Amino acid sequence: MAAPALPAAPPVQRPRVLIVGSAFVSAAMIMTFIGLIGIYLTQRAAIVGAGDTWLPKGSTIPLQQPNTMLFTLLMSVVTMQWAVHAIARNDRVNAYLALAITLFFGLSTIVMTWYLYGLMTLDISTSSQAVLIYTITGLHLLVLVVAMLFIALMAFRALAGSFDARQHDGITAAAVFWYAVVAVYALIWITIYVTK
Repeated sequence: MAAPALPAAPPVQRPRVLIVGSAFVSAAMIMTFIGLIGIYLTQRAAIVGAGDTWLPKGSTIPLQQPNTMLFTLLMSVVTMQWAVHAIARNDRVNAYLALAITLFFGLSTIVMTWYLYGLMTLDISTSSQAVLIYTITGLHLLVLVVAMLFIALMAFRALAGSFDARQHDGITAAAVFWYAVVAVYALIWITIYVTK
């Protein structure tokens, strides 16, 4: 009597290099912003400690637009997690929809940031405060665009069939980076916009 045939071995799973790389890039980005915000807070403490006000006379930073951007980015965290959840269950329609909504939230944040720049009355040529504020918020805007490009690239790869329920590391890696970008904005929101 012959022994029963063994079942076929499952396909080898790809290593999670993209997720690990995304986590390292996210950590480096967070550390960069913590350093920049540390410089910002040190400069603010020195000026306020000398008895001056942090923002120059006549300068304003409205709070409505930063609040709107914060809640928009928090909603994008939900839609990004929805995309990860959907692709992990081979629900491609919901995954594409969630990725599109996340990109729309990112675009909305970019538009609102440009509008906020038009409302802020800070002059780079005469104030170091303006240089710090525009450097930190401008760098975050650049990182947000990079995160959106990452999500768009992973969405195209998902359309091509690279990701499914068994292997969805690209969408998960994009989500990790997106969450880090949102966390950095929350830090910017509290240190620059709220406690100005």
